[in-house]
Amino acid sequence: MKSLVTYYSRSNITKKLAEKIAGKTNSDIEEIISNVKYEGKIGYARAGKDAMTEKIIDIKSLKFDPAEYDMVYIGTPVWAGKAASPVITYLKMNEGKFTNVKFFATAGSSGFESTFKQMEKKSVKPLKTLSLTTKQVKNDDYDLDSFIE
Repeated sequence: MKSLVTYYSRSNITKKLAEKIAGKTNSDIEEIISNVKYEGKIGYARAGKDAMTEKIIDIKSLKFDPAEYDMVYIGTPVWAGKAASPVITYLKMNEGKFTNVKFFATAGSSGFESTFKQMEKKSVKPLKTLSLTTKQVKNDDYDLDSFIE
């Protein structure tokens, strides 16, 4: 089965998880790179505002077409109870190209359920979801086996 892991990560927490998933599944991996600057305190505030309004932003060109994969893992940090704007943009750009997806999200503590519902509305119902806190990812305190099986 051919699979793709695609993700956005502002602080490298979601990136760390995406790399683990890609390694365990032997998947191609693609980082969604925003052309909007979300670094620092101002960037953090902009990120929350953009997420709450589900703003479609400018992202860099992508290498992989999700329509060519049997499974697409899509990862996002949770921003204000929503998926990060670069991920929403990715889902919008690839509307109709997803058949089998699994969503994973990282957050300080909460907002997972609303994030996954939002992502599902923009794509398809996921086969599975994985919610991990920043602390769990930093400490490698999780098991991916049931998520990737």
